[in-house]
Amino acid sequence: KEGCVDYVGFSYYMSFATQYTQGNEHYDYDEENMLVRNPYIEASKWGWQIDPVGFRYSLNWLYDHYRLPLFVVENGYGEIDQVVDGTVDDTYRIDYMRDHIKEMQLAMSEDGVDVLGYTSWGPIDIVSAGTGEMKKRYGFIYVDKDDEGNGSLERSKKKSFDWFKRVIE
Repeated sequence: KEGCVDYVGFSYYMSFATQYTQGNEHYDYDEENMLVRNPYIEASKWGWQIDPVGFRYSLNWLYDHYRLPLFVVENGYGEIDQVVDGTVDDTYRIDYMRDHIKEMQLAMSEDGVDVLGYTSWGPIDIVSAGTGEMKKRYGFIYVDKDDEGNGSLERSKKKSFDWFKRVIE
C-alpha cells in the first residue's frame, strides 16, 4: 500500500487521431508523422481538436482503468484574443469550457465517474509553454504584453472572467 496514490490528476485540451502504420503492434505513435485530423470535430487555429465528448470518454476511461477519483488539473482554450473597445469578447473560450464542463457533469451524473475537482488553464494570460508566444492566450484576464515583450502589463477582465466566476460560484 505504500506509495499508492489517492486520485489521478490529469490535463485535457484536445483529442487526436492517428493513422494506421503497418507493423506498429504496440499501438505507439509518432506525433510528427502519425497524427491526423478528425474531420468530424472543429479545431483551433493551432490545430488542436475541440472535443468535449472526447473529454467525457477520457474521464470514463481513466476512471474505469484506475478506479480512483479524478482531478482535472488543466483544461482550457488558447486563442489570439483581440482587445476591441477596451474589452475581449472571448465567447469561443466560454463555449469551449461550457461544453467540456457539461460533458464532465454527464460523466459524473450518468456514468458514475468520481471527479474531485476541475481547474482551468489558466486564470491569467502567460507566455505559452507550447509555442513560447504571448499571442496564444488562455486566461480570463488579459495582460497587455506582446510576443516581443512590449506593453504596459495592465490587466483587464475578458468576457470569460465573469462567466467563469458564475460557474464556480
